[in-house]
Amino acid sequence: MAKSPLTKKAPLAGAFFFFLGLSFSLQAACPVPGKLPTFKVRQVVDGDTLRLVDGRSVRLIGLNAPELARKGRPAEPYAEAARQRLQQLVQSSGGRVGLRPGREPKDRYGRSLAHLYDDRGRNLEERLLADGLGFRVVIAPNAALGDCHAAAEREARRAGRGLWRRPPQQAPWQLRQSGFALVQGRVARVERNRGGLWLQLDGPLVLRVEPKRLRQFDVALLERLVGQRLEVRGWVIDRAQGRGVNTGKSRWMLPLTHPAMLEVLR
Repeated sequence: MAKSPLTKKAPLAGAFFFFLGLSFSLQAACPVPGKLPTFKVRQVVDGDTLRLVDGRSVRLIGLNAPELARKGRPAEPYAEAARQRLQQLVQSSGGRVGLRPGREPKDRYGRSLAHLYDDRGRNLEERLLADGLGFRVVIAPNAALGDCHAAAEREARRAGRGLWRRPPQQAPWQLRQSGFALVQGRVARVERNRGGLWLQLDGPLVLRVEPKRLRQFDVALLERLVGQRLEVRGWVIDRAQGRGVNTGKSRWMLPLTHPAMLEVLR
């Protein structure tokens, strides 16, 4: 099913449909921005994180790989395959990777945020996405490769590779735990208040755009989405943890921080 990203200035129909007619080989690859410094990798932690010999932990930008087993939770499908594939890509590059740091250089855990390239100038996130071993994510201000990552994911999705072999999308009522999710649902209502803009989906999920993020979105377009079916992606928060949920509020909330997290289903 085709989708249209809700970018601030893009119409609901347009360039996205043009790309559907192109093969992945004809779409723009994620180009290497000149000569990058390379670093020796000590360990591949999982499908989107590695450690360098110099001690840094690096989180790949633009990719969210399935989670390995931890804290009593079982491994998600294709988590180990993603880790092994990233390890293979690193080994094929002589154990060294080129780093392109993000505009925001670190995350809240102190990890370095960067795009990774092999010794032939190929972007590693793009290759993992094309293999269907992770979900595309765009978190401002680190959005430089959003378009080429989207192209790689579209191709994997079209071909049914990896985690796209069985549709990973959930309906709001299927949510069972916090964490990354790909959700499809219909907008029941849209509200705007001091807390930002809220899109209530049918079921126990509400989407929130904080006031400071609204300038990145086409607000008028968001306000016209009542009745539309959406696909949204991001990290779902369980609002019931620790204090319960007030009457009339959805248990689950998904903060929207970039237009690429939200698409209208056709």
